[in-house]
Amino acid sequence: PRVVLLLEIPAGKENYAMEFLKSMFSAQSGDYVTAVDENTLIVIKQVEAKDSYAEVAEVAETTVAMMNTEAMINVRVAYGTIVEELKDVSKSYKEAKMALDVGKIFYAEKTVTAYSTLGIGRLIYQLPINLCEMFIEEIFGGKVPEETLTTINTFLENNLNVSETSRQLYVHRNTLLYRLEKLEKYTGLDIRIFDDALTLKIALMVVRYMRYLESMDY
Repeated sequence: PRVVLLLEIPAGKENYAMEFLKSMFSAQSGDYVTAVDENTLIVIKQVEAKDSYAEVAEVAETTVAMMNTEAMINVRVAYGTIVEELKDVSKSYKEAKMALDVGKIFYAEKTVTAYSTLGIGRLIYQLPINLCEMFIEEIFGGKVPEETLTTINTFLENNLNVSETSRQLYVHRNTLLYRLEKLEKYTGLDIRIFDDALTLKIALMVVRYMRYLESMDY
């Protein structure tokens, strides 16, 4: 059994990062380390039959910590699913690649991303851009003010808690309530209702995905 780990590293650090990784993952243990490009390294990690994803997650977290504290290199790590045969390593690689991309778009605060935990992000990542544009047009009617996006995001992050959201946004409670009422009039969605909150959460993620695609174009 093997699993693929992908590491995104800062430009100019690839040679040092490669040597450091080879000291962590040895060929004698059945592991293989190589470069995909100047910003991405790959580890094909052999795992024991008894190992679970908890062990893989621990390897990924340890790799990030070691690279950060000992090699002084900040990295992101993503990994795919465990495959039973060598011919299926490409499947684990594709999953790790998707996890790396989806992690950067939707879960930027995480340094380790597992393919199996991508959730809604994986679905949105596979949507055609024209469907994303149609969805955002239906929800917001076109361009969305940054203040609106920030309000929605902070309110959802704080589990719809008005007091904590207003504190984090540095606005008065009544100002926040006014913004929420304005959002409801503008979109027809009441963020305090579960189904509407879910729709707005997905809309936020779609906006992030569209911005990521725009940045790739440039």
